[in-house]
Amino acid sequence: MEKEITIYDLAKILAISPATVSRALNDHPAINAKTKSLIAEKAAELGYRSNTFASHLRTRKTNTFGVIVPRLNSNFMSTVLAGMEEVANNFGYNLLISQSLESEIKEQANARTMFNSRVDGLLVSVAYDTESFEHFSTFISRNIPVLFFDRVMDHPQCGTVVIDNEQAGYDATSHLLDQGCRRIMHVTGDTRRNVYAHRLEGFKRALAGQNLPLDNQLILQTDLSQEAGRMVAAQIDQMQEKPDGLFIANDLCAAVCMQALKEMGHLVAADIAIVGFNNDPVSQVVSPQLTTVYYPGYQMGKTAMTTMIGQLTGTKSPDNSEAIILRSELIIRRSSIRVGDF
Repeated sequence: MEKEITIYDLAKILAISPATVSRALNDHPAINAKTKSLIAEKAAELGYRSNTFASHLRTRKTNTFGVIVPRLNSNFMSTVLAGMEEVANNFGYNLLISQSLESEIKEQANARTMFNSRVDGLLVSVAYDTESFEHFSTFISRNIPVLFFDRVMDHPQCGTVVIDNEQAGYDATSHLLDQGCRRIMHVTGDTRRNVYAHRLEGFKRALAGQNLPLDNQLILQTDLSQEAGRMVAAQIDQMQEKPDGLFIANDLCAAVCMQALKEMGHLVAADIAIVGFNNDPVSQVVSPQLTTVYYPGYQMGKTAMTTMIGQLTGTKSPDNSEAIILRSELIIRRSSIRVGDF
């Protein structure tokens, strides 16, 4: 096994002091450009790697943030991570990303890995079944900032970045009511999570505003998967009194449900108007195109990362008493237009 090249080896070969080599490799202004170039070329030639672990132990900083998300195979989460990555890179930080796969147990293991990796801060969107805060408390006790985004937990020492999910749910349902729908079904995710609980509250508020009774049989809690979309379509197909409106809290589930309903002979919009959520690309490639709620994932990622870095660098006060609320928007397309012209 080849011996690892050190700054002492480089110093000996170049006949200069180890201190000069170290400063040059760290782009110290006291070292002239010619010497920096000479040392960098020799380091590259010999395959020198900086010992970042030792450096991190000295500075107690890794310039790395941990990010835990429910799933990586989500267009929304991909856009969030892209926003985070852009800001982190601009400030010289790296991201250590893991997924909980919607499991609190897996999320706990991820948090331990992040803590042992000495991340400078942790950003989290929690899993469906997460109920305990304990696996994040270790970070708080060590003054390592924790920020929640999208699916959040309330804690006085943790920041949150969200949209107004209740208003978004209200807007989606109100649109269906404006189209003449009076028997609206809502397909939600696990209501232990703020995003789904609040969208459901918005749904209920819109119905109450029209003095329509709440039928709990028209509220379905699912995992919002593609399979759930097919299951919902099959259930609607078997109902004697079918819904004339459908608000599904996820675009992929809504798109699959819409396609299944079409295959069963139901006319989308004419028989049943459909609204999704997230403005995923699938919402524009299905036919008819899907009415949905624009969820600013990229902006959410940038805002969350900017807030985290601001707290670490002291440019932003760590006041976590108020959530950062981003603006969402209902995008109306043909899947929900029942009256008048589009």
